Amino acid sequence: MLKKLFIKTYGCQMNVYDSSRMKDSLLPLGYEIADNPQEANLIILNTCHIREKAAEKMYSDLGRYKPYKQEKIDNNQEAYIVVAGCTAQAEGKEIKRRAPYVDIVIGPQTYHLLPELIRKIHLSDKTNKKSYINTNFPVESKFDFLPELSKEQGVSAFLSVQEGCDKMCTFCVVPYTRGAEFSRPVQDIVKEAVFLTEQGVSEITLLGQNVTAYHGKGPDKNEWRLSDLIRQLAQIEGLKRIRYTTSHPRDMKEDILQVHADIDKLMPFLHLPVQSGSDRILKAMNRRHTHQEYRQLIDAFKQARPDIVFSTDIIVGFPGESDKDFEETFSLVQEVGFSQAFSFKYSIRHGTPAGLLHQQIDEAVKDRRLYRLQNLLKKQQEDFNQSMIGKVVPVLFEKKGKYDGQITGRSPYLQPVHIYADPSYIGKIYSIKITQAGYNSLAGEKIDS
Repeated sequence: MLKKLFIKTYGCQMNVYDSSRMKDSLLPLGYEIADNPQEANLIILNTCHIREKAAEKMYSDLGRYKPYKQEKIDNNQEAYIVVAGCTAQAEGKEIKRRAPYVDIVIGPQTYHLLPELIRKIHLSDKTNKKSYINTNFPVESKFDFLPELSKEQGVSAFLSVQEGCDKMCTFCVVPYTRGAEFSRPVQDIVKEAVFLTEQGVSEITLLGQNVTAYHGKGPDKNEWRLSDLIRQLAQIEGLKRIRYTTSHPRDMKEDILQVHADIDKLMPFLHLPVQSGSDRILKAMNRRHTHQEYRQLIDAFKQARPDIVFSTDIIVGFPGESDKDFEETFSLVQEVGFSQAFSFKYSIRHGTPAGLLHQQIDEAVKDRRLYRLQNLLKKQQEDFNQSMIGKVVPVLFEKKGKYDGQITGRSPYLQPVHIYADPSYIGKIYSIKITQAGYNSLAGEKIDS
């Protein structure tokens, strides 16, 4: 009987990559992808633990999916629910307590064990079905055990090159859910990148919780940095665009600046989280950079690559944040001018040092500050998009658009661009004159070549 798999992915691009690899590992068990959870025999929730809202959304979804599992069981069909990812790592036993019908809870470093655990449950006594929690940090990398990538790839793809983080920012759960920094060997990454391009991928985004801390073993047995890796990948003939995320200001050295200046395939768009513009709050966050150092870094990138633009992450209402601290953040945003940004209210993550701090900020104060900051960020994004009108930009087309005859791609600055053209454009880069700009996307027309 045909078995179907549904994966819901929460959070970051790393989770998107992990979900894809989980899918690849389960296809040999006879699973096909389901369009919705109701028809699935195996439901996987690949979770995020950055904010409390994401964890509660997971519990809400579990409650909705429980009847789907029971319906399958009542009809003598296989039915399993798996919780994977960072919330699974942080709250394994709590998940089983609140949702005992969950069959497997598995962390982001052990999801390669999923096929084995599903087999074990399937073979266990139907009257006493086993369940498993595996949130270990194994010595051997999960990447050594994952299957070959599937051949169903799009135009753009994520490629995980680094996991974990040693920075220990006081608000962050990543060191506790993803573990210490680990970098994949260069030859493994290049092999995966070549495979992707052979399947028609034109753009690869290199992923890591702290990707600019990459220090993988190179083919010369020496330790390679991210800049070395980018230069190597740029030699792949079929690869047209390279991006990377997420960065940390402390790891931005001269070699990264130089690779942006030298490699045309490296897109002029950099996500560089600042989190706060207040030196006092940055110190409390253990970010180990200052307002001025961040500004100098922005200027250095602009000098190396004049057309580069920036996005960022900002936390509002970190414990002890005063009005003055917030104004310093607001001032930094005004100074830099971001093309995109992700801004959030601080929420306590239990087990992190910041969660134990006094002077937690009142929610109403957080709301006011966030509202004001997001208005500024929205205007900056709108202004940047409007500045594109009349310009000609290379657009890599990825898929059909929302409307008949429409296709959608992305500019070098990661903006969605819509035009009306033949679907044969998909997978190719064309010069597009931008004619319209909204907050979230651009529209244009192909110029005569």
